Parts: sequence; C-alpha cells; structure tokens
Amino acid sequence: MPTPLTPATIALVKATVPALEAHGLAITRRMYERLFENPEIRDLFNQSHHGETGSQPKALADAVLAYARHIDNLGVLGGAVERIAQKHVALNILPEHYPFVAEALLGAIKDVLGDAATPEICAAWGEAYWFLAELLIGREAAIYREQAAQPGGWNGWRDFVVESVTPESAVITSFVLVPADGGPVLRHKPGQYLGFLFDLPGHGVLKRNYSISCAPNDRAYRITVKREAHPDLPAGIVSNWLHDHARPGTRLRVAAPAGDFVLDQEGRDPVVLVSGGVGLTPMVSMLEEIVATAPERPVWYVHGALNGRVHAMRDHVRSLAAGRDAIRLHTVYAAPEAQDRSGDHYDASGLISAEWLTAQAPDTATYYLCGPKPFLAALVNGLRRQGIPDARIRFEFFGPADALDDEALRAA
Repeated sequence: MPTPLTPATIALVKATVPALEAHGLAITRRMYERLFENPEIRDLFNQSHHGETGSQPKALADAVLAYARHIDNLGVLGGAVERIAQKHVALNILPEHYPFVAEALLGAIKDVLGDAATPEICAAWGEAYWFLAELLIGREAAIYREQAAQPGGWNGWRDFVVESVTPESAVITSFVLVPADGGPVLRHKPGQYLGFLFDLPGHGVLKRNYSISCAPNDRAYRITVKREAHPDLPAGIVSNWLHDHARPGTRLRVAAPAGDFVLDQEGRDPVVLVSGGVGLTPMVSMLEEIVATAPERPVWYVHGALNGRVHAMRDHVRSLAAGRDAIRLHTVYAAPEAQDRSGDHYDASGLISAEWLTAQAPDTATYYLCGPKPFLAALVNGLRRQGIPDARIRFEFFGPADALDDEALRAA
C-alpha cells in the first residue's frame, strides 16, 4: 500500500475542487497534448477516445474531480480504481509509463491555472497523483500475475489467427480467434473483453477493446464487432478494417482477457441480461455460460435494436433458449421496418423501460446492462427509482474507463 496522504495534502487538494470544476476539462486536454508529444506514450492509448468526441479528456476530468472531492474518503472510488486497472492491463500499461503521465498532468495544471498553481498546490497534486498511481500499479501487477499463472494465460501481446468470419447483421460481424502457437487460451470470465494492438498502413499503432461474445473455453475467443458509420474517424478505423480485411488466416495481436463487468458464476439467483445494439456481446457470453453450467438458473434476456436489419445473433440466442423454460427472451425494436414481423422478429416496439423490467423479474434478480450511454443512463437510473439496490445493478459502457462512473450516470 502507498504511504497515506498527509492532512495538509488532503486539505490542499480539496481546496482545488472549485478550480477543477471550472477548468478540469482544459487541464486534461492540455495534459493529453503534452503526453502525446511522445509517440511511444501516445501509442499506448486508444485514440478513438481522443478524436471527434473528446470523450477521454472529459472522462479523465470527471475522474480527477471525483478524486479531489473524495480524497478524504477514497473507499467510495474503489470501483473506479478497479475499472481503470482492468483497462490499463488490456492496453499493456506498465509502471514505467506512470512518470510520463505525472509530468504531463502537473505541467498541464501549471499551463492552465498559471499563478494559481502555486508550488504548494503542485506539490500536493504530485503527492496525490503518486498515491493513486501506486494503488493502480499494485492492482495491475496482481492482475498480470493472475493472467500469466492460469492455464493458457499470458502477458503482453500474443499472436492470434482469425479462424472464421460470420456476418451477424447488416453492420455486425463475428470473428473467431485461435492462438497462432496452437496452444490453449485463458478461460475468460463471461463479460470480459480482449485488448488488441493494430498497426494499420496510414494510421500507425491503434489499440481497441472488444468484448468476448462466447462462453469461456480452452480453445478460442469470439468477438462480435459493429462497423462504425464513419470509417475515417478514430472510432471507425479499426472496426471498418476488420469488416473489410480480416479473413480466415489474418493475424491479430491480442492481450489477455480483462474487465470487471462479469457474471456472478457462483450464484444461482435470477439474472436479467439487458443490452442495446452491439452491447449484446457480453450478454451472449453470459447466456452461453449459464446454459452450459447452470441451465436451471432463471434468465431474462432482453435486447433492444433499431430494427431487424441490425439485430445481431437473433437465431443464435433463440437456439440457446429453445426448450429451456428458465430462459425468457424479449426483443424490442425502436423503429421496426416493413419486413419486421411483430411476434416473430420482435416482441415490442419503442424502448426498454425499467418499469417493464422490474415487473417481469423477481425481487432477487441481478441486472446486467450494456449499451450506449443514453440507454444505460435511462435504465440504470430507472432501476434505482424502482428501488433496485446498486449492488444488484451492474453495467458496462463501451468507452473510456470512467466515462460512466456513478456521478456521471446520475447526472445523465
């Protein structure tokens, strides 16, 4: 454990909260500008979160502000620390990278706040940064050890080969990946994702995370990827490359499974798996695992899609549920098309509501949710209003590690 922060440091950091509320985003934007002057450090990051939307600087600004507000009660940030550590492991972040971030952050504070960033303030934030960094470094080291020690486990980047490619809808395709060395794979926890490193002509090194959409096994992983609409924007470069160029035999560099959004495999209480769009990927992994290991466990699998053209894995999910009374399926299309038949392709039109969900499932159910931020904001906040305790609401968001922390979600 790192050395506890001094009372003087805690007081000085808390005193910066108003400045962070006013200038936090400017500080984190400037921090990344400074950080990315070093190409080796820039390539550690997922650049899709730094493009048109600027979601990562905003997420980091929110995280820094939350850290300052709660620096005298850091227990409330435990979940955020775990999410960040898991993301860092998927990106292969190592202890030697942390000093670069420290230099960039403290330099950005000085650049943005000017004379208000006194030597005392900068020293306090330096101490606070390294306290958090040491927490993360320790947790990340433990995760790396766990990954390497398990059968089929590894650290760093491992070569995989695309074994098969399966279109799942007009915009979503599945890729089954096997190790190029012919060895086994680490059995992931249902809900986890893989980190990928791409070196694409004209774009350089790019990193992405994709959820694993199959149940744990010793042989292969499956990822199910949506083709983003804008292929030249950061968020679309890799997904479009995979759709256009990845074929059986294509080699990919892959990090071991990571992520803290995982199915409770020990419990047998009912679960409600709720997804929007391509957010179904971790839910299919969870559903496959339940069918394989706990077929009597009650499951509500609820999926929302725009229409049938973009609804992925419909037949696969139906095959998993066929003949199993414990599994209930419900599909909602926001804008059904003429060829979409109610009662056949989908069950209802419109949007999934928290009121509907809680009316279907028993009080003991745990809710797992994954999808776009507005989808999650509506349902997570809705479930809370329906009296579902936070301990039974678990969610994943495809974006920066802290883009959907509790405070941001409640404000959405």
